[in-house]
Amino acid sequence: MLTCAIIDDDEINRLTLEHYISLTPDLQLEASLTDGIAGLTYFRQGNKVDLLFLDIEMPHLNGLELLRVLRDPPEVIITTARTDFAVDAFELRVADYLVKPFEFARFTQAVQRVMQRLRPVLPAAKPGTRATNAEAPTTADLFVKVNSRMVRINFDDVLYVEALSDYVNIVTPKHKYIVYTTLKGIETRLTPFPNFVRVHRSYLLNTQHIESIEDNTANLKDGHFVPIGKSYQDGFFKSLARI
Repeated sequence: MLTCAIIDDDEINRLTLEHYISLTPDLQLEASLTDGIAGLTYFRQGNKVDLLFLDIEMPHLNGLELLRVLRDPPEVIITTARTDFAVDAFELRVADYLVKPFEFARFTQAVQRVMQRLRPVLPAAKPGTRATNAEAPTTADLFVKVNSRMVRINFDDVLYVEALSDYVNIVTPKHKYIVYTTLKGIETRLTPFPNFVRVHRSYLLNTQHIESIEDNTANLKDGHFVPIGKSYQDGFFKSLARI
């Protein structure tokens, strides 16, 4: 999960961003501030976040001026009604530049870009070898947002993940968690775990829980089953050979 802050002098824009953040399981809002001076004070008091949603046109200290004076700024997504500051913004190494008004889909795309920038890069394995324990992720636990709660899920327990329009259904032997995200988003977060394989346009499968495969269907524990899409079969069976 990424901690984040908003700096924007327009109340409607702040409320919109706060709503988008509340819909995003990967984000935790730490501060929503009304101008650049408040933002400067916040960071100079020692507060830190992973991501900052930053307006440009604000009184006394605009967003770009604030970025220039911060010693160690976080990842920044610019949110502005102006298009003519883009060159200056990207010279300051911002992650993305959103022009108001923007939709939730565009907001999500920008957040995913930041996650890609912040994700640690694992050393590449030599051809024909598997990752060692030192290269593997240190934990299989992940927090996801379910309604208004943050729930810890151990992904070793997950049987499969199913796409449900703008949501996914994360299924374990005892629970089903409906999470507001995309299947692609969950797949990206599970990249370090080689036992999770995309087997269908709508399914991500944990191969550790397969009991048998019959008629292009993976039969799992406790009577669960997952279809294996025709276009995914070659990659799926190759992944089984590597496990």
